[in-house]
Amino acid sequence: MTLSLTETPASGPSAAPRLTDAEVREHLVQLLGAKVLTGDEARARYSHDEAEWAPYAVPAAVVRAVRTEDVATTVRFCADYGIPVVARGAGTGLSGGANAMAGCVVVALDAMDRILEIDPVERFAVVEPGVVNDRLRAASAEYGLWYPPDPASAPWSTIGGNVATNAGGVCCLKYGVTGDYVLGLEVVTGTGEIVRLGRRTAKGVAGYDLTSLMVGSEGTLGIVTQVTVRLRPARAPERTVVGFFSSTVAAGDAVVAVARAGIVPSALELLDRHCLEAVNDWKNLGLETDAAVILLARVDDAGAEGDALAEQVQACFDSAGSTFSAVSGDQQEADALFAARRLAYPAVERLGPVLTEDVCVPVVKVPEMLGRIDEIGRRYDVLIANIAHAGDGNLHPLIITKPGDDAARDRAQLAFAEIIAAALTVGGTVTGEHGVGLLKRDGLVAEISPAVADLHVAIRDALDPHRILNPGKVIDR
Repeated sequence: MTLSLTETPASGPSAAPRLTDAEVREHLVQLLGAKVLTGDEARARYSHDEAEWAPYAVPAAVVRAVRTEDVATTVRFCADYGIPVVARGAGTGLSGGANAMAGCVVVALDAMDRILEIDPVERFAVVEPGVVNDRLRAASAEYGLWYPPDPASAPWSTIGGNVATNAGGVCCLKYGVTGDYVLGLEVVTGTGEIVRLGRRTAKGVAGYDLTSLMVGSEGTLGIVTQVTVRLRPARAPERTVVGFFSSTVAAGDAVVAVARAGIVPSALELLDRHCLEAVNDWKNLGLETDAAVILLARVDDAGAEGDALAEQVQACFDSAGSTFSAVSGDQQEADALFAARRLAYPAVERLGPVLTEDVCVPVVKVPEMLGRIDEIGRRYDVLIANIAHAGDGNLHPLIITKPGDDAARDRAQLAFAEIIAAALTVGGTVTGEHGVGLLKRDGLVAEISPAVADLHVAIRDALDPHRILNPGKVIDR
């Protein structure tokens, strides 16, 4: 049975009496002192992420951990009394994975923000979960190194949250997602034990790959308190290719053309006029908004090979019917376009409540899926703005409604469900990088078989025997 966000388990493993919220706060203050946030405003501030319309409740208490032992102490206390524990980073998630439930304790990890080590010889970094993604990248660059995973939220999101959802980003088309760079983890288990998983060596296959099991588990199998990540050498300067298209389907055809040509750009991103106009209105960037859809590609191969690949990408855009294309010679302009891509979601949020999709489909199905999204938007009479990591089929249709328009909200939720169903029909998945959280639980059940669902639940039971870690999220019964 899935817990609602207004329920807590009846008792812990020792059948301890159920505590009131005030008693939970009192006990935790005795254990952890000022690290426990008890005020109404503070608890409300840590009660939810950025997922529109995902349910949440104000937690009983918030523990703002500063070291691993704070997390372990909290989990052990909660295990004794059967109190749910929800781990949270920067709160930038878009699926409700960090949303609190009534009576729970939120463990906030944003204050655990130290970069503990960067090894330029072995090319790895050791960080706490509250380190912001862009800060790690900047610190790595001082050693001539690069941390590739770069979600659009990289200026704000934390490494712990990136690990929890196995976040991708602009560069993942060529360089992979967060899980491809996680070498090892320190984790607090559901019983409050501190364990170390993984390795620091370039290779290692001893035992089961428990590190990969934790990546993407959204705080349901353990709470990550330290991360060891692989780093790469810094890249050559990128060339940017821009293509304007008259429709999302035409832009999708260009994406398929690039894939069929065997070209792997370092980025291949899509954003439509709605997103560009929203960014322009917000940041006054002066971007061209005549095109219905823009594709942005980057090529980071060095020298003449990079030049040739950029020209091939442009030729693919033209073969698919671009109304304009160019290999940008203006780095400032190119950077402004990619900045617009990163700013698209917060810019669109300013227009009204946004329900964010995260489906991922086979690349050859991108044109069809984009066409289906357009049709669903028309049929339900909702505005859908499109951004996408188009090169790997990860689409982010943003369903926008007006504040206070309950009828539009209902239609948006129907459109959301139908987009998920359409993605599964064409062989896709319900989430490419945002995680299942609360919003995609029905989609996950539709995507996997009952036998696989049973495996998920069995793993949760093994690693969280008291059922306290982020209950009701991802899959739980």
